[in-house]
Amino acid sequence: MFKFFLTAISFLVLITSCRVSNHPKSHPYVYIQSDAREAKKWKLVWEDQFNETSIDTTKWTRISAGSADWNRHMSTDDACFAMEDGKLILKGINNTDLTKDPRPFLTGGIWSKGKFAFQYGRVEIRAKLGSAQGAWPAMWMLAELDKYGKYPKNGEIDIMEHLNSDSIIYQTTHSYYTLDLGQKTNPQHGGTAKINAGDYNVYGISWYPDRIVFQLNGKDTFTYPRIEGVDKSQWPYDQPFFLLIDQQLGGSWVGKVDQKQLPVEMIIDWVKVYQ
Repeated sequence: MFKFFLTAISFLVLITSCRVSNHPKSHPYVYIQSDAREAKKWKLVWEDQFNETSIDTTKWTRISAGSADWNRHMSTDDACFAMEDGKLILKGINNTDLTKDPRPFLTGGIWSKGKFAFQYGRVEIRAKLGSAQGAWPAMWMLAELDKYGKYPKNGEIDIMEHLNSDSIIYQTTHSYYTLDLGQKTNPQHGGTAKINAGDYNVYGISWYPDRIVFQLNGKDTFTYPRIEGVDKSQWPYDQPFFLLIDQQLGGSWVGKVDQKQLPVEMIIDWVKVYQ
């Protein structure tokens, strides 16, 4: 009996030690990394290879239009999306039917909100970026469960943003601490990395309880650390975040759109998340 008891305990310890993620009962699609996983080898927990003929709606939703710069021209129209040769294509296009939609151009984007979110781990996205005046492709993350309140209190993680025809990308964190309190250098809240936008690159982050490490093609480019002795809003990154991938157009940061340079496309090969 005692031997059986020890065997059972050993089995439970083994199962617990092998568990990568915990899932809240109220949100089973949320992957919360098990304690001390950050010190172990990454394990793939979620991915999309885009090998189907249409977007997998169990993983993604097309982003609808909003009032912010980034989503002002978002559209769910099929003309803004394509699936070809195992890749997802997100497009920024001229609007050819102004009677249906008065906006001059339309853009495509997807998010995993309500379908997949994770807390800590590594995300990698292999993609090729198109360039045009006013083009603003982005890969980023927002909070799933609204732990701290309205934006920007829950924070934002920008895995990659590219402007126009630049040879660099921006990798940034935003929060109440950086935006409302203006604390952008204590610590430094963003960095840049050189790219050839016309090539496939792997954009990513490795996210830990005490830091977010931004990466390009598997190499570290910039680290945003959690620090002591500052306003607690500096680190809202202790909660699950969902993914957004979108081909944005126009806005106060990227500038006006040259419609003669459209269409512009961001081609996504795959998305992988590890814990």
